[in-house]
Amino acid sequence: MAQAAEIKSIAILTPEPGTDYGWNQQGIDAAKAAGKAAGVEVLVADNLGYGDVRPTLREMAQDGAGLIIAHASGYNTAAPEIGAEMKVPVAIVDLPDAKKAGAVADYTASGHEGAYLAGRLAAKMSKTGTLGIVVSGEPPSWNSQSAAFAEGAKAEKPGINVRYAVIGPAAYSDAAGGKRVTEALIAAGADIIFGQGNGSSFGMLQAVETNKATNGGKVYFIDVIGDKTAIDKGNLLSSVVWNLEPVYAAMIADIKADKYGTRNYDINLKDGSVELLKSKHVPDDVWAQIEALKKDIIAGKIKVTAKYDADSVHKLVTQLPQ
Repeated sequence: MAQAAEIKSIAILTPEPGTDYGWNQQGIDAAKAAGKAAGVEVLVADNLGYGDVRPTLREMAQDGAGLIIAHASGYNTAAPEIGAEMKVPVAIVDLPDAKKAGAVADYTASGHEGAYLAGRLAAKMSKTGTLGIVVSGEPPSWNSQSAAFAEGAKAEKPGINVRYAVIGPAAYSDAAGGKRVTEALIAAGADIIFGQGNGSSFGMLQAVETNKATNGGKVYFIDVIGDKTAIDKGNLLSSVVWNLEPVYAAMIADIKADKYGTRNYDINLKDGSVELLKSKHVPDDVWAQIEALKKDIIAGKIKVTAKYDADSVHKLVTQLPQ
């Protein structure tokens, strides 16, 4: 595998464009920031889709990448395979057991601590007493956040109703599906939607912008990973923002120290790699309460355990019929 002195560049591959205010953009921006801080070039290949990326992986290795970040769970089979073939370390998601010294590390990042706070916030602000969760699939990261959101909401208001709907098994870019399913949750009483979906989240956002709650009031949206404030039309309540720069910086440092593949990587509230976005729609007194809860989580007074399996989510929510 590449030695420290040989690392002149890293590469990141993403399935969708790096302009989505979400998973793809956060990944690319973080890689660029981590690369700049470490003095290495960053090669970007975005909008690759979810098909076979082996040719692109080989191309990045041939271009001299000393680390290839395969930024999609759909790439977690091809990346280790091509990494071994081309003798380049790779980073993958949603396959933590694939860790291999010098070769493979996983960063199945989970913003569950932030999602718990989002659930507390949603329960505090809901007027109908019903919240909705829309997901574009059930990967480990989404599951852990969905479960934590539901737990947070129920800790705030034990009697609150949390409805849940899945667009499809891997509907990450299905904006039309996101809109349709979100509208169904709004019709079922939800006035705050927690949406996890990459490109499909734009459909979710459109649904909350164009539909009223069952009580005639406004519907709010809580996003994940990125910050869509720049395109907010008045419905973006918050977002569980992921900052992956510390993750990628740690990967680069581990490669330089010849420790890569000896551990996996995560994100958390304590180091700022997870944070809950405060929008102008959140009253100051409510935000002060959320900040107090955040301190309790960091101090260990509130335990938020990641639950990566879909069954754990299903036990906490009322599923909307498919």
